[in-house]
Amino acid sequence: MDLPQPDPDVPHLADVVPSVLAAMGSEGFDRRLPLRDGIAGACVLLIDGLGAELLDAHVDDAPVLAGLRGETLQVGFPSTTVAGLTTLGTGCRSGEHGLVGYSFRLPDVGLINPLRWRPHPWGDDLRGDVPPEGVQPHPTVFERATSAGVAVNIISGAQFTNSGLTRAALRGGQYVGVHALGDLASKVRETLSTNGFCYAYHSELDLLGHLYGPGSPAWRMQLRHVDRLVESILEEMPPGGLLAVVADHGMVRVDPGDILDIDNHKALLNGVEAVGGEPRARHVYVDDGALADVLATWQETLADRAWVVSRDQAIEAGWFGERVSDAVRPRIGDVVAAARGSAAMVRRDVEPLESSLVGHHGSLTFAEQMVPLLLAYG
Repeated sequence: MDLPQPDPDVPHLADVVPSVLAAMGSEGFDRRLPLRDGIAGACVLLIDGLGAELLDAHVDDAPVLAGLRGETLQVGFPSTTVAGLTTLGTGCRSGEHGLVGYSFRLPDVGLINPLRWRPHPWGDDLRGDVPPEGVQPHPTVFERATSAGVAVNIISGAQFTNSGLTRAALRGGQYVGVHALGDLASKVRETLSTNGFCYAYHSELDLLGHLYGPGSPAWRMQLRHVDRLVESILEEMPPGGLLAVVADHGMVRVDPGDILDIDNHKALLNGVEAVGGEPRARHVYVDDGALADVLATWQETLADRAWVVSRDQAIEAGWFGERVSDAVRPRIGDVVAAARGSAAMVRRDVEPLESSLVGHHGSLTFAEQMVPLLLAYG
C-alpha cells in the first residue's frame, strides 16, 4: 500500500515557538526556522483552520495576510485542533505529546474528548479524576520560557481559561482571557509594546468553515476580519517586534456523496470495542483477536475513501512523528483510517453534531496538512 508520509524537508508546526524564543535570545531553545536575530518581543498568532491552500485561494479577501506569505509548514497527524495546539505548545509531535485526536482511548479511562475533557461522546468533566498534566506530562514551551525568565502571556478565549486542553497543551505564563477580536488585538499589542512574548488564538474561522464550508460567504467574511486583525497589530508593531501567524490545520468541504455512515454499516462495528477520532481521521479499537478481521473489513468497505492501516503501519509510516512513546501507543487505534479526497466517515447516531458539519479536517491531504507561516517584523 502506497501511504502518505511526512516530508522531512518541510518545516513543522512544532518548530515555531522554539524558533521564536531562540530568536529572542532565550536559553535552551533551538532555532529551527530562519528568523531574524535581535527580536525584542514576539507574538505567535494561531488562526484555527487557516490552511495554506485556502489562503492562497482567497488572497483578495486577505491582502495583508497574502502579502506576508512565506514558508509553508506541515502540522502532522491527525490534522486537528487538539493535536495541533498541543504540538505548538510542546514543540513535540503527537506521538510524543499523546493528544492523538479529537477523541481517543485513554487506558483505564476509556474514550475521552480532550477539547471538553470529558468522556466521548458525552459524560461529566474529567479534570478532577484525569488531570490534564498527567495525560500530557511534557513541559510546555511556555513553562520552559517562563523558567528562563521570559514574560509569557497566553491570549485566548475567556471561556477556555483553565480548560483541560489549556492545562494539557498551553500551561505556563499568564492566561489572558479575551472576548472578541478587538480585545485580542489590544492584548497582543500590549505584550509587544513591553517586549514580552505571547501566544494568541482565534477560533471563529474554523467554526464557520465547519458550519458552512471553507470558502463559503460566511467563511470569507470571517477571513476578512482576520486580515484586519493582523493589520491592526502591524499598525503598532514596535521596533524589534515579531508577529508570526500560523494555523493548526487546513480544511476540506466534504462531498455529500462520499460520506460513509459507520453506524449504518454494522459490519464495520463487528469486533470493534470503540471508535474514536473524527470524520476524517478515525481510531478503531478492536476486541482481542479481532485485528485482522476488522482491518480487512475496514479496508474493503472504505476502499478508495480512506487509507486504512494498522497501528504499527501508521507508526512505521511516520504519521505520528519519528518517535511514539510507549505511553502513547495504546491511545492510537488498533486500526487507523485517514480519509482521502473529500470523503468522511461519520457516525450519525453517536455523533449527530459532528456528522452534520460541512467542513472537516484531520487527515493527510495537502489541504489539511499544510499551513502558512506569515512573518512580520517591526
